[in-house]
Amino acid sequence: MKDFTISVSFDMRSPQWASPTPQLYRAAIEMAAFADEIGADQIGLMQHHGSQDGYLPQPFVLAGGMAAVTRRIRFLLGAVILPLHDPLELAEQIAVLDNMANGRLGVIFGAGYVPYEFAMFRQSLKDRAKRMDEGLEIILRALRGERFEHDDGSGARPIFVRPLPVQEPEDIILVGGGVPASAKRAAKFGVGFGPMKGELVEIYLAECARLGHAPRRYFRPRPGMPMAIHLCEDPDQGWDAIAPHAVHVITEYAKWAEAEGDGSNSPFKGLTDPAKLRHAGLFAAWTPQMLLDKVGAAEGGNIGFQPLLGGLAPEEGWKNLRLLAATMPALREAIAA
Repeated sequence: MKDFTISVSFDMRSPQWASPTPQLYRAAIEMAAFADEIGADQIGLMQHHGSQDGYLPQPFVLAGGMAAVTRRIRFLLGAVILPLHDPLELAEQIAVLDNMANGRLGVIFGAGYVPYEFAMFRQSLKDRAKRMDEGLEIILRALRGERFEHDDGSGARPIFVRPLPVQEPEDIILVGGGVPASAKRAAKFGVGFGPMKGELVEIYLAECARLGHAPRRYFRPRPGMPMAIHLCEDPDQGWDAIAPHAVHVITEYAKWAEAEGDGSNSPFKGLTDPAKLRHAGLFAAWTPQMLLDKVGAAEGGNIGFQPLLGGLAPEEGWKNLRLLAATMPALREAIAA
C-alpha cells in the first residue's frame, strides 16, 4: 500500500470580496462531518494571528465544533505557534479537545516566523527557540499528569492539568519546521515530526536512534502532489473558479515571507499571475480521473483538499467534496495498488 493521507483542510481566510465569514464557518463544520462520512483520513486546521482576511486564529475552538459532528476522522492542528502562547493553556486545550474527539487529535507546534504576530503577543522572535523548548517541556509534563513548578525567570508557578488527554501526549504532539534544528528538537522531546522538507525525516530518525528511542508519528512530504486539489468536471472551468482565491492565498503568504526578510527565497515569489500559478502546480483543478492517474504514478504524500480555499464559495467547495465522495472507492483502490 502506498503511503498517502487524504486530508481536508481549512484556513478560514475570507477576503472582503469573497464569501462572508459566518457562512464559511458554518460550511466548514458541515464539510467536516461530510469528510468523516465519506472516509477521508484527516481534517487539517491551520493557525495565524492578525491577518486582515481572518486566517484562523483559534483552531482548537473550530476543532471542538468539528469533533462534535464527527466520529472517526482525525484532526491535525498546525502549525500552532507555540512561542506566542502560554504552554499551560495550550496543554489544557489539548487535553479537553482530545477528550472531545476521543483520542483523534494531533497538534503540530511551530516556532513561527511572522514579526507582526510576535509583536501582537509581546514576544521576541529572538526568543522563539528557547520558548519552544520550555513550552514543549511544560506541555509534555503537564499532559503526563505531573504536578510541578516551573520558573521562567519571573518566579516559580505551579503547573497542574486535568483532565488528562485520551492519548499519550507523545502521540498527540509533533514538532514542525523546515530546518535541521526542528528535526533534532522533535527527537529530543520524543514526539512526532511534521517537516516542511522530506529530507529532514532522515535527520529525525537518526537522532531518535542516537537517543535510543523509537520515532513517533511523522510525515515525509513528497514532490508531485499540490497543496490543494479542486475536483471538477472541466479543469479549465474548475481553475477559473478557484484562481482568484488561490492567487489571494499565495499573495498573502508572499507578504509574510517578505516581512520575515526572506522574500527573495520565497517559493511564492512571482506567482500572483493565475497562469503562472497554475503552471507551478501548487494548486490544481483536476477531474477525478486525473487525480487517480496522479496517485497511480506517485509513491505517496498528502492528497489534500481545501474546499473553502481563500474564501471560495461553499457551493463550489461542495462540488469538490461530492466528486471526492464519488471517487473515494477508486481512490482507495489506487492507494492500495
